[in-house]
Amino acid sequence: MTNGLGRGLGSLIPPKVNRTPGAVSIPTTTAGSEQNKILQIETDKISLNPMQPRQRFADIEIEELVNSIKEYGIIQPLIVTNVGGRYELIAGERRLRAAKVIGLKQVPVIVRSATKQEKLEVALIENIQRENLNPIDLANAYQKLISEFNLMQEQVAKKVGKSRSAVTNTLRLLTLPEEIKLALIDGKINEGHAKYIVGLDSTAKQMALFRKILHNNLSVQAVDKEAKRMGGTKAARIKINYADKDKEFALREFFGAKVEIKRKGKGGQILIDFYSEDELKGMIDKVKGKK
Repeated sequence: MTNGLGRGLGSLIPPKVNRTPGAVSIPTTTAGSEQNKILQIETDKISLNPMQPRQRFADIEIEELVNSIKEYGIIQPLIVTNVGGRYELIAGERRLRAAKVIGLKQVPVIVRSATKQEKLEVALIENIQRENLNPIDLANAYQKLISEFNLMQEQVAKKVGKSRSAVTNTLRLLTLPEEIKLALIDGKINEGHAKYIVGLDSTAKQMALFRKILHNNLSVQAVDKEAKRMGGTKAARIKINYADKDKEFALREFFGAKVEIKRKGKGGQILIDFYSEDELKGMIDKVKGKK
């Protein structure tokens, strides 16, 4: 497991060890509790992780895993959390799907406690390590960590073991038109193509380049040249300024209110929402340094 794991997150996932076929690593058990024990749980008592960032599972992947499980069994237990007597996946959705295809009545699981954020982080990291997520699913998962759990991009990068710039560039893909995002999900274009498309400063230019890629089967190198010809540069206007999103978060924490930064040339506006005179007075007092 990557060193980018959030604090305490590594405890949710069993460490990798060398295993012989069919063997399972047994972690330390906790007396009088199902926590940290390997249990055999009925498959129909396990629901999917609602925070799973991956939206598509290829049939060939499941088929390959089915064949492996038939021969060797489930080598690595699924990770679940107990939710009112039933169980919810934290990690191991492919194994659960394959087990159901085979008709297994029970699967080995390790029960752990996990918050909603940890469920998303574990599922995200598991998919990143296996390179299972398409770029749009990955971007949506990053955005979920930012918007739902109030993390800044730098914190997301640390948790998933990526650079800040890699997270920012992936998030930029969410600004693409829906047709282009669907093509990226379906593999009609790759992330290399997309990074040049997103650098163009209008939807019209982005769609024009996208159609050229599909019609002429352009390589990433050819797209680089075409994007430069169309005016795409590193300084191209970005529809969402993610650096400003971090600043908005800091201001939101300070004022305790929704804050939006609007750019105009080298300047711009900071818009702060308030819903009562008392709330406005409280903001003014904060600015003046009054308690």
